[in-house]
Amino acid sequence: MSIWISHLLLGLSLAAPIGPINAAQMDRGIKGGFLHAWLVGLGAMVADGIFMLLVYFGVIHFLNIPFMKTFLLLFGFFILTYIGVESLLTVGKTGMETRGGNESHVKSFSAGFIMSISNPLSILFWMGIYGSVLADMIAKYDAKRVLLYSCAIMAGIMLWDVAMALVASMFRRILTGRLIGAVSVISGLSLIGFGLYFGYEAYRILFGN
Repeated sequence: MSIWISHLLLGLSLAAPIGPINAAQMDRGIKGGFLHAWLVGLGAMVADGIFMLLVYFGVIHFLNIPFMKTFLLLFGFFILTYIGVESLLTVGKTGMETRGGNESHVKSFSAGFIMSISNPLSILFWMGIYGSVLADMIAKYDAKRVLLYSCAIMAGIMLWDVAMALVASMFRRILTGRLIGAVSVISGLSLIGFGLYFGYEAYRILFGN
């Protein structure tokens, strides 16, 4: 049980660092409530599950080919920049009313999924951290325990997603319209910043250092 808890905590610690998903969850949660924020996290978690399977079957090294890495960086640049700009453009329309009624649940889920699946940092993370954890688990445990402890990592990620969604929806209830707009601006600028970083990295690969 202690080993399972340690892998659960590993999943929590892996999901906690501030990144585009957390910024998007905060933005969607404040504008649309708990469900929209949670769906963003769920979409990202599905992408994480795909990366986990790719690592498990050794396929993810294909994504580290320069052409594929550049494609993903450019894709991430366009997606994050677009979502960030969209967030900024809707700031004046947000106020205290719910935005969730105007935005489908599918869109929230797909936003999280696309942001995560197109994030090269996610690929490097799953190759590096989970790859090494997986190698250690395979050396120590049978296939059933490896699957169990991998699920514990995913459970930790899901727990963090629920916590982020709760925090965002709580902020939505206590913040004034002006403060909600300020948080949305910060979230939008954060997403644009990550997008520009990915664009810069793609430029470096395409045109050299």
